[in-house]
Amino acid sequence: MTDKQIDPAKLSFEEALAELEQIVQKLESGKASLDDSIDLYARGSLLKAHCDAKLKSAQARIEKLVIGPDGVPSGVDAQAFAQG
Repeated sequence: MTDKQIDPAKLSFEEALAELEQIVQKLESGKASLDDSIDLYARGSLLKAHCDAKLKSAQARIEKLVIGPDGVPSGVDAQAFAQG
């Protein structure tokens, strides 16, 4: 484990997920000591919570985009949407 870890809140979803995947690989390998495994598990729990929050936020944003009768998502500037 690194001595200086970035606060999960400062990581993008993709960065947090990549780090979480590395942690899972380390834990599954069985090569980490007990103390390191506990630290890895704790870090993984924080990263998982961060990823869950990011996904819930994204889902809420998507749910706000309801397609209107004109085919344009509501909550989106129609001119900006038409321009692509």
